[in-house]
Amino acid sequence: MATVRLSFSPAPVHVRTARLVGVAVARRAGVADELLDEVRLAIGEACTRAVALHNQYGLRDPVEVEMRDDDPYTVRVIDRAPIEASIGLAALPPDELANESLTDEALTTGVGFALLAGFVEDLQVRPVEEGAGTEVRMIWPTRR
Repeated sequence: MATVRLSFSPAPVHVRTARLVGVAVARRAGVADELLDEVRLAIGEACTRAVALHNQYGLRDPVEVEMRDDDPYTVRVIDRAPIEASIGLAALPPDELANESLTDEALTTGVGFALLAGFVEDLQVRPVEEGAGTEVRMIWPTRR
């Protein structure tokens, strides 16, 4: 049981590194090969969302990623954006996400959650306990 932690400045260039490390840890954890593309895409989407929120709000705090290779394989992506910006649309049903009156910012956040839900069966989005921000928690089964 190992935990891998990444902390990176909110720049899109670092998302690729998080994806690569995430897939390597997933492989080591025993995630099925047919799920590795989903793992890569989901980690990329969650990190891209966190980077976008940090940049939108001018935050210099690092984006944090934690990967646990036990059973099940768990990835947490933590941003520090204001909570209302981070999870504002997480609870909206899909038909409301199509509402043309939503702002581009709101729509981007909502679409990000919709994409994540398509890649991850066990997805949780919740406020960070230590203060501002949200945690996107993604879980995949392993073959142990």
